[in-house]
Amino acid sequence: MTAGDRLSVTIEKAVAGGRMLARHEGAVVLVSGAIPGEAVEVEIEKLQRGTAWARTTRVIDRAPDRIDAGDTACGGNVLAHVRYERQLTLKRDILRDAFTRIARLPVDDFLVEGSPTRGYRMRARLHVVHGRIGFFREGTHEWCDPAATGQLLPETLSAVTALEAALRARPDAAVVDVEVAENCPGDQRAFHLLVPDDRNPSRVGPLPAGADVTGISCGRTRGGRPRVVWGSPEVTDTIVVPGQTGEYAVSLTRQAHAFFQGNRYLLAPLVAAVADAVPAGRVLDLYAGVGLFSVALAKRGDTEVVAVEGDRTAAHDLKFNASRAGGQMEMHHQTVEAFLATRAVPSLDTVIVDPPRTGMTREALRGAIALRAARVAYLSCDVATLARDARLLVDAGYRLGRMRAFDLFPNTAHIETLAIFER
Repeated sequence: MTAGDRLSVTIEKAVAGGRMLARHEGAVVLVSGAIPGEAVEVEIEKLQRGTAWARTTRVIDRAPDRIDAGDTACGGNVLAHVRYERQLTLKRDILRDAFTRIARLPVDDFLVEGSPTRGYRMRARLHVVHGRIGFFREGTHEWCDPAATGQLLPETLSAVTALEAALRARPDAAVVDVEVAENCPGDQRAFHLLVPDDRNPSRVGPLPAGADVTGISCGRTRGGRPRVVWGSPEVTDTIVVPGQTGEYAVSLTRQAHAFFQGNRYLLAPLVAAVADAVPAGRVLDLYAGVGLFSVALAKRGDTEVVAVEGDRTAAHDLKFNASRAGGQMEMHHQTVEAFLATRAVPSLDTVIVDPPRTGMTREALRGAIALRAARVAYLSCDVATLARDARLLVDAGYRLGRMRAFDLFPNTAHIETLAIFER
């Protein structure tokens, strides 16, 4: 096989990343735009270490779950050609397969909680290409229209269009990326503009705001202190969490460039699932972000929470959110590795970890294991790193208990998983 070759294959199964696995003369072929069970004609895109990457050019034997989906190569749309109920099944199979192959652990049956597929996204990073703001096509730097994917609300698209016009009038601003942050109702949104590292964010002057835009900030692509361009670039959500004595509300404010979960429809169920997995007692929340879980648990009133966050922006928001929540909560602006290496932590009932896609570093995981907490609630957006760390936790004396999964990004290959480990 060489790049450009066309051949026919039968799809065996879905794999992490959104492609489907097939074989040709013993070689693995990872195919985009297909569904397990289909016979398809593909074109080889590249070969690397004995594995071929290919795209579907013609469906020979169509799966009953195939639907018309337009441009599936536009960012966040790689599984849009698959009926949504089947998407959830495929993601469950990918997660189970990762635990079987990488963690070598059996997994009890579980369901993936679904989401509405339109307008679900309340955080997005868009790119500016020749004056247009949108997504990239998968694996490229080619612009594509965000409206075609259905991820953003119509009001969001209108605000982006207004920002686009304003930036075209200010070409000297040199904005390369735009981060959008909204609250769940969609009546507050803020923009964070990113310029190259050799440009001064102060060159981005006042910009007109679109509908329901609370503010705009600007910073360099590699970080540093952002500059407020207009208004107050932050949004606030009130999340209702079920408790033992009834529901209670948690207020969380975050800046436009702070990390936050991206699905407006599954945010409250996700918080509720974590809260349900954490009984009363002493809790350590690593990678705490702006306090999505730690603030909710502190406000519940039956936990003592220590929250650790290394990012300066998120740590600032965490401190503000905790100040309004009440309860017993202690905060540390430190990397997880530094905190675990330098802090003596009293006996713990639960450790919550919600690391980035790369998972926990070995140093961080060793430090967390050394705490000997009764349970670890591990939230992950990457099945491979979760399975890798699960094996290490089990080898250290933990048992894999309940698992729940949430489809925070419909039509993509991503899946959010909550795995509970008990000593």
